[in-house]
Amino acid sequence: MYRDMDTERMERMESAATSAPPSSGSGWKKNIALFLGSQTLSLFGSSLVQYAMMWHLTLSTKSGVVMMIYILCGFLPAFVLSPFAGVWADRKNRKLLIIISDAFIALATLILAIVFHLGYGANWLLYVMAAVRAVGTGVQTPAVGAVLPQIVPKDALTKINGINGSLQSLNMLVAPAVSAALLSYAAIETIFLVDVVTAALAIGVLLWLVRIPAHEKAAETQEIGYFQDMKLGLAYIRQNAFLKPFFIFLGLFNGLMTPAAFLTPLQVTRSFGDAVWRLTAIELVFSIGMMAGGGIIAAWGGFTNRVHTIAFSSAIMGLCALALGVVPVFWIYLLFMGIFGVALPLLNTPSYVLLQERVDENYLGRVFGIMGMISTSTMPIGMLVFGPIADIVPIEWLLIGTGLVMVLLSSLILLNRSLVEIGKPRQESEAMK
Repeated sequence: MYRDMDTERMERMESAATSAPPSSGSGWKKNIALFLGSQTLSLFGSSLVQYAMMWHLTLSTKSGVVMMIYILCGFLPAFVLSPFAGVWADRKNRKLLIIISDAFIALATLILAIVFHLGYGANWLLYVMAAVRAVGTGVQTPAVGAVLPQIVPKDALTKINGINGSLQSLNMLVAPAVSAALLSYAAIETIFLVDVVTAALAIGVLLWLVRIPAHEKAAETQEIGYFQDMKLGLAYIRQNAFLKPFFIFLGLFNGLMTPAAFLTPLQVTRSFGDAVWRLTAIELVFSIGMMAGGGIIAAWGGFTNRVHTIAFSSAIMGLCALALGVVPVFWIYLLFMGIFGVALPLLNTPSYVLLQERVDENYLGRVFGIMGMISTSTMPIGMLVFGPIADIVPIEWLLIGTGLVMVLLSSLILLNRSLVEIGKPRQESEAMK
């Protein structure tokens, strides 16, 4: 019986989600507005806490080892949990998974606020909290990615993902400033309570106002175990004509972005001066660029073939990385940093939409779980490679080298026929078969 079930599922690899997408007259716009609003509110509160904990540790210890431990605590749980969370997102009600993960983080944050208020504020508690938050995020991320096609019409996925990207970029711009202001005038436990309140409001909106039907697999009686389901998900990716090369591209590209993502502040202090306003400027310009990029992809939608948009944006980022390695004037440097920020949503949004459109809905959670593993692991691994090298050779050389390879990668994906074919509009792609 299991083999027949597996065969039937594998025969649907190239099909879209089996449940009917919402129609334009079903009130989906109000539904998605409430969903994105609740998630943005929750993310804002979480970001306040993340920045507050990081800055508290930085100011109180001034230790690179402490920051390394904090970053590892916030990275490893999500990496380990991602494939399991992907299975849960396919087997369980995704709305409930999002609510439970938010409530789990909020409860842990409330306990931490009480403990800090009682005067016990050891650093190891912040390490534990970073790990707890990573567990909640690891469960929530594949569920959110998989739930959007359930509540958004297929032809609006690019626009909605673009708007969501802009909201996240706005959060990246506002949350650090608000967190810094709160930390200057209030105790850190106050910021913890802000996160508890925003999470509670987000859960309330999601629980009572947002309609998310259970997807097909969640409504079925599960007759196989978690690990068997995980193996099916990995087999789906391995045997799919486009997922394997697509994930290889994303993994390599994210790793190559490491110098531009993490080493540019160090490059600025070495090459342009260590004034704080310069470091603030590059972060500000990059975040504004990302906001603009999200708005552009939401309004434009990208090229007709989504893979062409991915290749175009990745080539732009490669050229920007190259430029960051050669420009001698800081204001020109900021210009290319802003363009880099604009290009990032033009890569991320069509990548997410491509998966949401082309992956069987009953496998979406597992696919996004593996994508989460890739996104959370490649840049830390890249730092293990490029970080030590940056103390031996100029960072400019690393930016030039990785920029050239990024441009080459963007060209290579256009030579992959399965990727280019899957990037076409669905009707055109099916007509070619």
